[in-house]
Amino acid sequence: MTFSTVCVVGLGYIGLPTAAVFAGRRVNVVGVDVNREAVETINRGEIHIVEPELDIAVHAAVKEGYLRATTEPEQADAFLIAVPTPFKRQADPDAVPEPDLSYIQAAAESVAPVLKRGDLVILESTSPVGATEQLAEWLAGARPDLSFPQNAGEAADIRVAHCPERVLPGRIMHELIENDRIIGGMTPACARAARDLYRGFVRGECLLTTARTAEMAKLTENAFRDVNIAFANELSMIAERLDINVWELIQLANRHPRVNILQPGPGVGGHCIAVDPWFIVSQTPDQARLIRAARNVNSGKPDWVVEKIKVAVAEALQSRPDARAADLSIAFFGLAFKPDIDDLRESPALDIVEKVARDHPGKLLAVEPNIKTLPETLSGTGALLVSTETALADADILVALVAHRSFVAIDRAALGERTLIDACGLWSGKSA
Repeated sequence: MTFSTVCVVGLGYIGLPTAAVFAGRRVNVVGVDVNREAVETINRGEIHIVEPELDIAVHAAVKEGYLRATTEPEQADAFLIAVPTPFKRQADPDAVPEPDLSYIQAAAESVAPVLKRGDLVILESTSPVGATEQLAEWLAGARPDLSFPQNAGEAADIRVAHCPERVLPGRIMHELIENDRIIGGMTPACARAARDLYRGFVRGECLLTTARTAEMAKLTENAFRDVNIAFANELSMIAERLDINVWELIQLANRHPRVNILQPGPGVGGHCIAVDPWFIVSQTPDQARLIRAARNVNSGKPDWVVEKIKVAVAEALQSRPDARAADLSIAFFGLAFKPDIDDLRESPALDIVEKVARDHPGKLLAVEPNIKTLPETLSGTGALLVSTETALADADILVALVAHRSFVAIDRAALGERTLIDACGLWSGKSA
């Protein structure tokens, strides 16, 4: 199949880079997003997110006329849906989170009116098993004049597939092209059509399978990583109890030729590892016991860090009988979910700052060089977004949450004799 026009629905951290890569191959791309400010920004040849090399690619694509953004889908040969799949709000905090497919449904309903015979629809959003089939049902309900794979099989007018992204923030523009791509079709013909599309820019191998297997493959990859991170995070808490430096411990243990323990952190963030394992648990709660246990360890790590901060405040007050809690300022280094990006989605660092802000009456200083304003969740808390220099000058307690490159460059002497809480190995002294 040939594709002269591609419509990408959702211009976030995956959709916009994907649109830019297609446009860079001289494919006409219509990018769609409900955020009008993002649409206007892109149409100026600028970007609304932080990702290395993306600004250059978008500027060139818009300038050359291969990429434009709008708020409504238009006719195309292929439609890529890259919208969020968050959790539903639940009253019970201990209940297993349930995936919210309303964004996918809204995308399907927006795309359906412009579909024509021969089109390809691909769901890129990370989704629970069966979501691609549900997408096809929503499309079929809106367009009874067209046939779809669930009813017409190989002879369907519209081909539907699931092709999950497998990229690392900070390396998206490289990994979109170089990584192998899993392509799951609702029928073999659907898979082959999607392969033809991605071969336009993917240098890695395009691996064909079913839509359900492709959905589960993405969830499996991130659940595997979550389990391994949970081991490191649990080990950090055990080492703390036994008065052992966890960073040295892991370094020594990794000298074994068949051991490769990851580095612990304040938790797990991002829209993939912190979310995807729950999709598996929600569908198979009796079988996914290890996956659930790992998720609980990682989601509980921020609370453990918060408790360490409370202890540090109490100890500081004991050493300064004339001081009150309101007199103590705390600086948090990093709010993003991983180093050197601006993405705050599911960030354990942000979660920690929010929780401390609820109870601590003193000044809270947030150092995050990749954002210009604090998120709304911190509005009204008194937290301030400050420079590294201001934090080092004013804070009584320093909390390392994200190992941004600029933080790694801080001279250890600048930390002075203040209380250090290192949740990410940044200073590797009094570590978490």
